[in-house]
Amino acid sequence: MLPTTDSQQHPLHLRQQIRDGVLTGPTTGLAPDYVQANLMILPQALADEFLLFCQRNPKPCPLIYVSEPGQTLLEAVGQGLDIRTDVPRYRVWRHGQLHAEVDDVTPYWRDDLVSFLIGCSFSFEHALLAYGLSLRQIDEGVNVPMYKTNIPTQPTTRLSGPMVVSMRPFVAADAIRAIQITSRFPAVHGAPVHLGDPALIGIQDLNQPDYGSAVTVHPDEIPVFWACGVTPQAVIETVQPAFSITHAPGHMLITDLLNTQLATL
Repeated sequence: MLPTTDSQQHPLHLRQQIRDGVLTGPTTGLAPDYVQANLMILPQALADEFLLFCQRNPKPCPLIYVSEPGQTLLEAVGQGLDIRTDVPRYRVWRHGQLHAEVDDVTPYWRDDLVSFLIGCSFSFEHALLAYGLSLRQIDEGVNVPMYKTNIPTQPTTRLSGPMVVSMRPFVAADAIRAIQITSRFPAVHGAPVHLGDPALIGIQDLNQPDYGSAVTVHPDEIPVFWACGVTPQAVIETVQPAFSITHAPGHMLITDLLNTQLATL
């Protein structure tokens, strides 16, 4: 499928709007042909171990790109992309506690920081929509609901925590189709990790997501859960590193990479 020719939906235009403070909200549905990424920025002293953590947990943490220490311009994934300014909302963490939410992390930047770009389910959502499946959070104009689960990640010496999942409800036939479609996108979480009773993975109330917004689930629908790139934020809360930066959930980095580049046959 060819990328959209709408210049208003081109990643370069959208990143400029983000940098200028015009676009500040969640990026769901924007630049539908292009890869959006979760962001984790860590000091170099912890970066090698986080890379190992991602390798051990490819479902919630599928790596797209890793920067050099101190690197701010990520031209390999986006023309003129500045990792300090081109995300609509960042979270700055100190000792596992949320220190600030900002639209520019330049004042916090250090030469030892390493940026990790992690695949996002927004990429496979474009494929779901292309096959005629509707997505409730888009229909209702909210951020996708995300939940901490009782599914443990595979730990490293210093990094551990629960898997976070995103949820989308479907009738049974559409749920089966969604599984088939997303299985083709292992670089952006791939097939679901669970469907059906949320209590089986430690979620007590779908109307109380840990991140994002609740959506309507009709009686004839099945909640379907995908591993989510917000998992590293749950790890931060668990491990409490001295300093880190992430995106705010749903406020993704829009790259110049095409979703079709991440699909398998």
